[in-house]
Amino acid sequence: MTAEPRGLARSKTAPRTVNRDSKTFTITELAQEFDVTPRAIRFYEDVGLLEPARAGRNRVYTQRDRTRLKLTLRGKRLGLSLQEVKQLVDMYESPADTAPQLQAFLGVLQEHRMQLEQQQEDIEVTLSEITQHEDRCKRLLAEAAAAGRGKRPAKAAG
Repeated sequence: MTAEPRGLARSKTAPRTVNRDSKTFTITELAQEFDVTPRAIRFYEDVGLLEPARAGRNRVYTQRDRTRLKLTLRGKRLGLSLQEVKQLVDMYESPADTAPQLQAFLGVLQEHRMQLEQQQEDIEVTLSEITQHEDRCKRLLAEAAAAGRGKRPAKAAG
């Protein structure tokens, strides 16, 4: 038995069948549309974020799968963990009266926002320090040029 990645349980449901009247997509089409590799899409399938139907050996993705991939990639851009992305994707498909789920997800988003704001503050402090060092270097170069000390003769090997 293999361990599931990062605690995400893979769906144990039977393979889905495709309604022939609905629009379907190949893995290549989705990869091109969302600018990801087919391997990334297969990874999302392995961790239970996508559950494509099969037509022989080929994966057949429905509009539902396309939406789940879009939400997965959006969550990834937001910096969410795979577990958090799975919660988001599963919530999308749950009934409309999911106030506790929405509150929980709102908490996840708020925590993530706080982390990003702290990172932003840290970056601003670092950029300020870099600016100070740049200004000091420029000032020293200007002083050296004004004093005619811009170039020093190379020391002779002795």
